[in-house]
Amino acid sequence: MEFLESEILENKVNDILWFIGIIVSSLLLKRLLSVSLSKVLYRFIKHDKVSIHTCIEMLRKPVELFIIVLMVYFAFLYLHFPLTWNLAATLGLKLVLLKIFQCLLIFSISWILIRLVKFIALIFQERAALTETKLDDQFVPFFKDLAVVTVSIMTFFSMLGIVFKIDVVALVTGLGIGGLAIALAAKETLENLFASLMLFMDLPFVVGDNIQIDKVSGDVEKIGFRSTRLKTADGSVVTVPNRLLTAQALENMSTRQFRRAKYLIKLQQDTPSSTIQNIVSQIQEEVLAHEHIYKPEPGVTRFEGIGDGSMDIQVAYNVESNNVAILNKTREEINYIIVNIVQNNEAKFADLNNRT
Repeated sequence: MEFLESEILENKVNDILWFIGIIVSSLLLKRLLSVSLSKVLYRFIKHDKVSIHTCIEMLRKPVELFIIVLMVYFAFLYLHFPLTWNLAATLGLKLVLLKIFQCLLIFSISWILIRLVKFIALIFQERAALTETKLDDQFVPFFKDLAVVTVSIMTFFSMLGIVFKIDVVALVTGLGIGGLAIALAAKETLENLFASLMLFMDLPFVVGDNIQIDKVSGDVEKIGFRSTRLKTADGSVVTVPNRLLTAQALENMSTRQFRRAKYLIKLQQDTPSSTIQNIVSQIQEEVLAHEHIYKPEPGVTRFEGIGDGSMDIQVAYNVESNNVAILNKTREEINYIIVNIVQNNEAKFADLNNRT
């Protein structure tokens, strides 16, 4: 047909229609093609605990970008810039567009690889959740982050080598003093990185343990390259640099078989000694009978001595749990018991504010 052979801006109508058709088709079919490709990838790494819908949602956007970039490249093969514009000679527009295409293509492939890494990590996290040990729960996020960083670095150097034709080997070799300067500038970052490796080698704690360092304590949520996240008892999240975890004394509260409670009960100074003996023995009896007391080492209640305006009874017991909430709940229950015992023995607590 003569119309298809006619030209618009030095491009045949037939070629322009092919260009438009490919672009429109890619926009209309990108969702279908991305879902189909995601299903194919899922067959190689499928797992009963992770649904195919999760895989599709994770891979859909990067695969769509890959399809669009590829189809746009093929679409532009049918067109050329009018020679009268002289753009190729003055601006090198074709070269610029080619570089952009190569960057987007490498980026989309890298994005797909990163999403695959995260999907595989999700599978291993589900498997790790089925085991009793928490060690694998700690390793999976670490190696996932390591793989993501590795893919990102490879993407950066691939762009330098493929797109900008830079000799990557010579670049890395020639860093020399510049690399040393960067290392010195990133001293703390490198310290945290090496500290994280030491944490994985020594394993002073794992994800889920309750630890205390300096004045900070909480449950370990995640151990990363640079820092460790702790969730405190009040629900806030504290980020601690890993170098501090290896440089300071750290207490793993989860390794305890029990937590200790110790405090004084102050009675009035005119309390008879027989009453004090009854209160001491009754408190000790009630403490031993409590379900959360650590029976091998329950602790002891005794008459501590005569204080400044009071008769002091020391109450000490061990709660069979490393959970702070259980410790506090047990203390509260025993405190109520102590108040009842003191009242039943017709004794009174010392009023230290009104001493004469």
